[in-house]
Amino acid sequence: MKKVAIVMGSKSDMPVMESCFKTLEEFGIPYDVKVLSAHRTIDEVIKFCESAEEEYEVIIAAAGYAAHLGGVIAAKTILPVIGVPIDASSLNGLDSLLSIVQMPGGVPVAAVTIGKAGAKNAAVFAAEIMAIKYPEVKEKLKSYREAMKKKVLEG
Repeated sequence: MKKVAIVMGSKSDMPVMESCFKTLEEFGIPYDVKVLSAHRTIDEVIKFCESAEEEYEVIIAAAGYAAHLGGVIAAKTILPVIGVPIDASSLNGLDSLLSIVQMPGGVPVAAVTIGKAGAKNAAVFAAEIMAIKYPEVKEKLKSYREAMKKKVLEG
Protein backbone atom coordinates (compact mmCIF):
# COMPACT_ATOMS: atom_id res chain seq x y z
CA MET A 1 0.00 0.00 0.00
CA LYS A 2 1.31 3.43 -0.92
CA LYS A 3 1.15 6.19 1.68
CA VAL A 4 -0.78 9.39 2.23
CA ALA A 5 1.32 12.54 2.29
CA ILE A 6 0.32 15.13 4.85
CA VAL A 7 1.87 18.45 3.93
CA MET A 8 1.54 21.42 6.27
CA GLY A 9 2.44 25.01 5.56
CA SER A 10 3.92 25.47 9.04
CA LYS A 11 4.98 23.46 12.08
CA SER A 12 2.36 25.43 14.01
CA ASP A 13 -0.31 23.44 12.11
CA MET A 14 0.77 20.22 13.84
CA PRO A 15 -1.70 20.35 16.79
CA VAL A 16 -4.65 20.80 14.40
CA MET A 17 -3.49 17.89 12.26
CA GLU A 18 -3.14 15.41 15.15
CA SER A 19 -6.68 14.12 14.51
CA CYS A 20 -5.67 13.42 10.90
CA PHE A 21 -2.69 11.33 12.01
CA LYS A 22 -4.73 9.37 14.55
CA THR A 23 -7.53 8.67 12.07
CA LEU A 24 -5.16 7.41 9.39
CA GLU A 25 -3.56 5.16 12.01
CA GLU A 26 -7.01 3.85 12.96
CA PHE A 27 -7.51 2.79 9.33
CA GLY A 28 -4.02 1.29 9.10
CA ILE A 29 -2.97 3.72 6.39
CA PRO A 30 0.71 4.68 6.37
CA TYR A 31 1.56 8.36 6.02
CA ASP A 32 4.41 10.83 5.92
CA VAL A 33 4.33 14.34 7.37
CA LYS A 34 6.13 17.20 5.66
CA VAL A 35 6.31 20.91 6.41
CA LEU A 36 6.47 22.86 3.16
CA SER A 37 5.21 26.33 2.33
CA ALA A 38 3.82 27.32 -1.05
CA HIS A 39 5.21 30.81 -0.48
CA ARG A 40 8.40 30.30 1.53
CA THR A 41 9.71 26.96 0.19
CA ILE A 42 8.31 26.78 -3.34
CA ASP A 43 11.35 24.93 -4.76
CA GLU A 44 10.94 22.18 -2.16
CA VAL A 45 7.19 21.96 -2.87
CA ILE A 46 7.89 21.51 -6.59
CA LYS A 47 10.54 18.87 -5.85
CA PHE A 48 8.07 17.01 -3.59
CA CYS A 49 5.42 17.09 -6.33
CA GLU A 50 7.77 15.77 -9.00
CA SER A 51 8.23 12.47 -7.13
CA ALA A 52 4.96 12.26 -5.17
CA GLU A 53 3.23 9.81 -7.51
CA GLU A 54 5.93 7.19 -6.87
CA GLU A 55 5.27 7.06 -3.13
CA TYR A 56 1.77 8.43 -2.42
CA GLU A 57 -1.84 7.85 -3.44
CA VAL A 58 -3.44 10.87 -1.78
CA ILE A 59 -2.07 14.20 -0.56
CA ILE A 60 -3.57 16.13 2.33
CA ALA A 61 -2.48 19.78 2.32
CA ALA A 62 -3.10 21.87 5.44
CA ALA A 63 -2.52 25.60 5.34
CA GLY A 64 -3.66 28.85 6.84
CA TYR A 65 -4.02 32.42 5.58
CA ALA A 66 -3.93 32.38 1.77
CA ALA A 67 -3.68 28.55 1.83
CA HIS A 68 -2.20 28.15 -1.64
CA LEU A 69 -0.36 24.94 -0.71
CA GLY A 70 -3.07 22.53 -1.91
CA GLY A 71 -3.55 24.41 -5.16
CA VAL A 72 0.14 24.50 -5.97
CA ILE A 73 0.42 20.78 -5.27
CA ALA A 74 -2.69 20.03 -7.35
CA ALA A 75 -1.20 22.01 -10.22
CA LYS A 76 1.96 19.88 -10.21
CA THR A 77 0.57 16.34 -9.69
CA ILE A 78 -2.43 14.29 -10.78
CA LEU A 79 -2.87 12.77 -7.31
CA PRO A 80 -6.03 13.70 -5.42
CA VAL A 81 -5.40 16.63 -3.07
CA ILE A 82 -7.51 17.31 0.01
CA GLY A 83 -7.16 20.79 1.48
CA VAL A 84 -7.52 21.43 5.21
CA PRO A 85 -8.07 25.10 6.06
CA ILE A 86 -6.24 26.15 9.22
CA ASP A 87 -7.62 28.87 11.50
CA ALA A 88 -4.46 30.97 11.55
CA SER A 89 -5.63 34.52 10.90
CA SER A 90 -8.04 37.13 12.19
CA LEU A 91 -10.57 35.78 9.68
CA ASN A 92 -10.87 32.51 11.68
CA GLY A 93 -9.89 30.28 8.75
CA LEU A 94 -12.51 31.60 6.35
CA ASP A 95 -9.72 33.06 4.20
CA SER A 96 -8.06 29.65 4.09
CA LEU A 97 -11.30 27.87 3.22
CA LEU A 98 -12.00 30.24 0.35
CA SER A 99 -8.44 29.91 -0.95
CA ILE A 100 -8.76 26.13 -1.01
CA VAL A 101 -12.24 25.96 -2.48
CA GLN A 102 -11.79 28.62 -5.18
CA MET A 103 -9.64 26.60 -7.56
CA PRO A 104 -10.00 27.14 -11.31
CA GLY A 105 -11.88 24.55 -13.35
CA GLY A 106 -9.70 21.57 -14.15
CA VAL A 107 -7.39 21.79 -11.12
CA PRO A 108 -9.50 20.59 -8.18
CA VAL A 109 -8.63 20.56 -4.50
CA ALA A 110 -11.20 18.88 -2.26
CA ALA A 111 -12.01 21.09 0.71
CA VAL A 112 -13.01 20.02 4.20
CA THR A 113 -14.17 22.08 7.15
CA ILE A 114 -11.87 24.44 9.03
CA GLY A 115 -9.63 23.10 11.80
CA LYS A 116 -9.51 19.83 13.74
CA ALA A 117 -12.78 18.41 12.37
CA GLY A 118 -11.50 19.13 8.87
CA ALA A 119 -8.22 17.37 9.64
CA LYS A 120 -10.14 14.28 10.74
CA ASN A 121 -12.45 14.47 7.70
CA ALA A 122 -9.44 14.73 5.40
CA ALA A 123 -8.15 11.43 6.80
CA VAL A 124 -11.55 9.77 6.40
CA PHE A 125 -11.83 11.09 2.84
CA ALA A 126 -8.32 9.80 2.06
CA ALA A 127 -9.39 6.41 3.44
CA GLU A 128 -12.48 6.46 1.21
CA ILE A 129 -10.30 7.13 -1.83
CA MET A 130 -7.90 4.34 -0.88
CA ALA A 131 -10.78 1.94 -0.12
CA ILE A 132 -11.47 1.79 -3.87
CA LYS A 133 -8.21 -0.12 -4.25
CA TYR A 134 -7.67 -1.70 -0.82
CA PRO A 135 -10.41 -4.02 0.54
CA GLU A 136 -8.94 -3.96 4.06
CA VAL A 137 -9.42 -0.18 4.21
CA LYS A 138 -12.96 -0.57 2.88
CA GLU A 139 -13.81 -3.01 5.69
CA LYS A 140 -12.33 -0.66 8.31
CA LEU A 141 -14.43 2.17 6.89
CA LYS A 142 -17.58 0.07 7.18
CA SER A 143 -16.76 -0.74 10.80
CA TYR A 144 -15.96 2.92 11.49
CA ARG A 145 -19.33 4.05 10.12
CA GLU A 146 -21.16 1.33 12.03
CA ALA A 147 -19.47 2.39 15.27
CA MET A 148 -20.50 6.02 14.65
CA LYS A 149 -24.07 4.92 14.02
CA LYS A 150 -24.13 2.81 17.18
CA LYS A 151 -22.74 5.68 19.26
CA VAL A 152 -25.50 8.02 18.04
CA LEU A 153 -28.31 5.51 18.57
CA GLU A 154 -27.13 4.51 22.03
CA GLY A 155 -26.66 8.10 23.07
